[in-house]
Amino acid sequence: MTTANKKHLFIFGPGYTAGFIGRRAIREGWRVSASYRDAAKAAALEVHGFIPFALEDPGLKTALSSASHLLTSVAPGPKGDPILPLIKSCADQLEDLEWLGYLSSTNIYGDRGGDWVDEDTPPAPNLNRGIRRLSAEEDWQDIAGMMRVPLHIFRLAGIYGPGRNAVRTVLDGRARRIFKQGQLFSRIHVQDIEDAVWRAMTSGKASQIFNLADDMPAPPQDIIEKAALRLGAPVPPLIPIEKADLSPMARSFYQESKRVKNSRVKHELGFTFRYPTFDSALEDLVAFELGDKKP
Repeated sequence: MTTANKKHLFIFGPGYTAGFIGRRAIREGWRVSASYRDAAKAAALEVHGFIPFALEDPGLKTALSSASHLLTSVAPGPKGDPILPLIKSCADQLEDLEWLGYLSSTNIYGDRGGDWVDEDTPPAPNLNRGIRRLSAEEDWQDIAGMMRVPLHIFRLAGIYGPGRNAVRTVLDGRARRIFKQGQLFSRIHVQDIEDAVWRAMTSGKASQIFNLADDMPAPPQDIIEKAALRLGAPVPPLIPIEKADLSPMARSFYQESKRVKNSRVKHELGFTFRYPTFDSALEDLVAFELGDKKP
C-alpha cells in the first residue's frame, strides 16, 4: 500500500488545469507528485507542495509504483501520446493504482454546425489535434483494460478561469470581437473542472467518459462584450472572421462549432456546477483580476 495508507496522486503535465486538481488533492491531505520537462518548473512545483520528477529521472518509476491515482493532461503529438510508453513499461509495478484520469478535449466531436453533442455522439474529429486526442483516448482505454483499473476520460470544453479569461483580455488591451455567423463555443471554468475531476476520482465509479462544459454555449464576441461592459471599458468593434488577423492555430478553432451537453456528469456523479454560465462567473473573475481576492 502507499505510505501510511495516504493517497498518492501522480500528475503528468501539471499545467494550468491539472495544477488546480493537484493543489486540491494537497489540500485534502494527499501526497501529490508531478512530472516536468523544464528544470525551471521544478521549484515552482515544490512551492505548491508537489513532489517534482523529471521525465528522465530514474526515480520516477519508483514514485509511480506507489501512486494510487494517476492523472495525465499531456497532449498527444504527431507520434502519439508521449506518456503511454512509460506507463506500459512499468504497468506491472503499479500495484497500488486505483484510478486513471485523462484530460481530453471536446474537439474529438469535430464540427457539428452548432448542434448538440453528448458522450454517446460518435466522434468525428476534423483537425489533426482532435484525431490525435481520439487515438490517445482509445490507447488509454486499452491500457486501463489491461491493468484492470477504472479510467475516467474528461472531454474539456474551452477552459477559462483566474488569469485566463475575457476580463483579463480586456484589461490587457488584447480583446477582439471576432464574428463568424452561427459560431458557438462551449466553455468550462477551471474550478468546475477541479471539482468534477475530484468528485470522479474519489467516487469509486467504473470507467466512464464525461463531458465537462457549462450550461450555456455562446458566441465568442458576446463574452468579450460582457466583460468589457462590466469593466466600463469600450466594447471592441466586430471583426468579420474573413478580415481577422489570426494565427493558424487561433483560426482553426473557428472551423468547428458545437454545443456540448453536460448531463452525464450531473446525473452519474451528482455534480453541481459552481459556474454554470459565464455570467455566473463574471463577478468572481472581475474580483480576481482587479486584485480583490485569490482563486
